Amino acid sequence: MTPRVLITGATGFIGGHAVAAARATPGLRLRLMTHRTALAASAGGPGAETVYGDLADPATLRGSCEGVDAVIHCASWIGGDEPTARSVNDQGTRALAEEAVRCGVTRIVYLSTASVYGRGPFTGLLPGQADPAPASATSLTRAAAEQHVLAAGGVVVRPHLVYGAGDRWAVPGLVALVRQLSAGLTGCGARHSMIDAEALGRALLGAALSPKEPAGVYHVNHPEPVSCSQLLSTVLDELRLPWGAAGVDVAAARERLAGVPYALHHLGMLAVDHWFADERVGQDFDWEPGEGFTTAFARHAPWYRRHLGGGPSR
Repeated sequence: MTPRVLITGATGFIGGHAVAAARATPGLRLRLMTHRTALAASAGGPGAETVYGDLADPATLRGSCEGVDAVIHCASWIGGDEPTARSVNDQGTRALAEEAVRCGVTRIVYLSTASVYGRGPFTGLLPGQADPAPASATSLTRAAAEQHVLAAGGVVVRPHLVYGAGDRWAVPGLVALVRQLSAGLTGCGARHSMIDAEALGRALLGAALSPKEPAGVYHVNHPEPVSCSQLLSTVLDELRLPWGAAGVDVAAARERLAGVPYALHHLGMLAVDHWFADERVGQDFDWEPGEGFTTAFARHAPWYRRHLGGGPSR
């Protein structure tokens, strides 16, 4: 029987890439959940069913998982409003997991984030080697959401830096940092796990459909981490940003950013390893990570140039 997959957050950044992966899978029956009523009619598209559901209102989730074989849960609240984050990420995920179990769903896949680990350094960290230590309301409530999914026997996917069409956080944050510095970073060998949003969408679908019955926490990133200096130089070069000609080391960058707390925070994260390893993903999800960062980012550069221009102001 052809499986039916429900995807939440279907109109969002990563959810949209999970939808694209599902559409590329012949015969898959697709149900998309959105809380944006204005988009509900258009979100489904040909061959997809659309349902309304608001994680902040558990009553709206009733029946959403009827007849569904797998749920890919990509919806989350990202921001500083802790009550909303708690309502959507924690309590909403609990309600969705309970509804999935009630309806007999056999696979729940939750898109989380490596940010639940808190600040690094993390060097080649494997699942189970460190406990979550979230440092923000968003990460705290997403860590809580993980527990509801794990209690239901589901899969938790923790990527680190996700880039690609639709990205409003990772690369825009890097652009804001180098704009504040008016330079790139030289000699910074700190390693970062990266993943193309298209590859992440395929991984989420693979986790949902895998015959190997995966469960627990997975780190889903490209297996080759990217150095801080390479990351920033690639972004500067591909986006044709005007600050690439100059370079400063981390110590000089800290001096330049004195008095700019948000930029110092981002620099502090970049300057230490955030490398998360997991050799099980390819086999358990029947997944290939695709191209490395430099090649893959070049494909996405036109999108970023259209959406960022000369870099965001703050």
